[in-house]
Amino acid sequence: MKTVRIELEKIYVPTKARKGLTEDRVEILAEDILENGQKSPIQVRLGQGRYVLVEGLHRLEAIRALGEENIDAIIVHARRH
Repeated sequence: MKTVRIELEKIYVPTKARKGLTEDRVEILAEDILENGQKSPIQVRLGQGRYVLVEGLHRLEAIRALGEENIDAIIVHARRH
């Protein structure tokens, strides 16, 4: 699979996925990403003219917390949840 760079503003996070967000985990990941870079890409699918997050909410929010505008992602073919 090919990793691509996607602008954060083009990624939609379903409300259902946000319920599992833990701020402590986001902070820890942000520190790790700052020191070591993004180790694994998030997963998104194409849906209605935008990217929809499939996997990697904490990584996405950690990258956002660091003030980045883009994130490494893999585009997958997944069914809607």
